[in-house]
Amino acid sequence: MQAPSRQPSSNQEHLHPKLAATVRKHLGRPSRKPVASHNAAALELLSQELADRPRPLVLDSFCGTGHSTTALALRHPEHLVVGIDKSGHRLAKRPDSPADNSLLLRAECEDLWRLLVERDIPVDYHYLLYPNPWPKAKHLQRRIHGSAGFFWLLQLGGRVELRSNWQTYVEEFGVAMHLAAHAGSVARIIPSLPLSLFERKYLDSGHALWAFNVAISRHTDAAPGNTLPGKP
Repeated sequence: MQAPSRQPSSNQEHLHPKLAATVRKHLGRPSRKPVASHNAAALELLSQELADRPRPLVLDSFCGTGHSTTALALRHPEHLVVGIDKSGHRLAKRPDSPADNSLLLRAECEDLWRLLVERDIPVDYHYLLYPNPWPKAKHLQRRIHGSAGFFWLLQLGGRVELRSNWQTYVEEFGVAMHLAAHAGSVARIIPSLPLSLFERKYLDSGHALWAFNVAISRHTDAAPGNTLPGKP
């Protein structure tokens, strides 16, 4: 029998005091670091798949073993659902799927987001299901909303849904979105059908689960050095 999962343990009780300053810094100065070659190769695989069978796109970022990608492919049968994770070991554990509309890519999500924006490939839905919460206060910039990659996530557009069993993480993500002029909603959820192994584990352990949802319009003229996303 699987041991119950523990709640995230953090020395941070509320929103991080440097959240606003960190988000504004990254939105004002997008990362210009070189894109890793394996991330560029992953984009070419995706581009070829879309060229062969054009379909609107769903992203399952930080997908781990790909269980959530399989579930989302069944939820979005008219889309190509792309699971992204940097670990080939985790991706190798993907379950068999009756759906043929999914693709797993080994890549860093932040680089792939940037490449999708630069290639002008739109995203209809973007799921961020239980990413590593990095609960220690000193690790704020490793969280999605505290990282340089947050700029590119915003430029992708689409309907974004983030889920976590750490309420503070979801609320911080919502505040970061608000700072970028994208107002969404935070809510406690009780999924009837868990989307990922983590979600199943947390439900079975009695954790409260939280989600943030927002719809973002794409900014096709976005480029490093432009104004903040959502600003005129």
